[in-house]
Amino acid sequence: MNHFHRIRLCLLLFYTIGIAGCVVIDVELEFAENPEIYSQIISQTSDQYSNIEPLELSPEILSMLDSYIGPRDSKEERLDKLQDILYGEEFLNIQYADEITHTAVEVFSVKQGNCLSVMNLYVAMARYVGLDANFQTVAVQPAWDIRGGLLVLSQHINATGRFNMRRRYVVDFTPEIGLQKLTASIIEDQEARALYFNNLGVEALIEDDFDQALVYFKNALFLDIELSIAWNNIGATYNRLGNREFSEYSYQVAFQKDNTNATAINNLAKFYHNSGNVQLARQYEQATEQFNNRNPYFHFARGNFAYNNNNLNAARISYRKAISLDALEPDFYKALGQVYSELGEVVRAKRMAESAQKILAQNVNIYQPSSQKVRIIDSGTILRPSSPGLSIILDGSRGVDSRR
Repeated sequence: MNHFHRIRLCLLLFYTIGIAGCVVIDVELEFAENPEIYSQIISQTSDQYSNIEPLELSPEILSMLDSYIGPRDSKEERLDKLQDILYGEEFLNIQYADEITHTAVEVFSVKQGNCLSVMNLYVAMARYVGLDANFQTVAVQPAWDIRGGLLVLSQHINATGRFNMRRRYVVDFTPEIGLQKLTASIIEDQEARALYFNNLGVEALIEDDFDQALVYFKNALFLDIELSIAWNNIGATYNRLGNREFSEYSYQVAFQKDNTNATAINNLAKFYHNSGNVQLARQYEQATEQFNNRNPYFHFARGNFAYNNNNLNAARISYRKAISLDALEPDFYKALGQVYSELGEVVRAKRMAESAQKILAQNVNIYQPSSQKVRIIDSGTILRPSSPGLSIILDGSRGVDSRR
């Protein structure tokens, strides 16, 4: 299980790619619904952890909010004061820690957490002081290994809310990570709760506690039956337990729920290799290869690998290919501009930098991670309209799926 520890968890979900225009995997999945297997996987009739409320606030938290945020404070003043409470050295000074997913009360107590944990606390506090607040997921730029196989795909989560019809805010808590542009999506509390238990399931799986992982994943699916990442993860758990029938079925359902889920297809390829069905395994591998070649972030990752190995010409080719597939991703232009700069092509380098800045200036909804934890967006400044894990990978497999 050592491969799990290479993965930095922000929203512990084993999830799939969600780029603008979604790259779909072309594969004919031989899948037939099996009510008997389905009913054994989805067997519970109620939330098994109704006593756990990730958004519950303790009297101590409420007292702090009441003493620091007044009823006459404007919405923007409340927003600023919440930032003080969360990150100010004289208050909680919350630090990033990806190991364990917490409830709001737990984050307040230990003063650390991953993105989902801290957003539990933030959303709950914001609503208490009268702010509109919702969970929002954003796709992280996927990473590939040097052989081109999909390695890690995760999802970031933050919070957003509206002051009025034109003005809204985005609150974040993250290390420096690369995110896919225009993939932000508001989710309901029920889905955020499902993601919470999915995270707990991943953490149990990392600790080789397979039975407990199953309990958490099943609860996540009870809360959100469409959660493809949880289907993939429960498939990985059944695989660890040696239940190949349930494992195969869960991977297939994961792909049926989301036909961009490269991790589920990678896990199926590995599954069929281990079963001796090399022909079917190769079919899924070829589908993934085609998916990768149409994915701009795959070529971006190849460019980064080449650049880090001082192969500037290969990096230039890969970055240009990424731009040809997605001409509105500023990170591609920045990377290509850096290559041109090192090649001494000053004019082209300047042109790439200007292109990146122009894209950012034309759409303030494009997310750029930084130390800035709150942004206010005025729709009147938006010139062009715009549009929430980590994933489990089998030993020796090339595919991963998760959210954090």
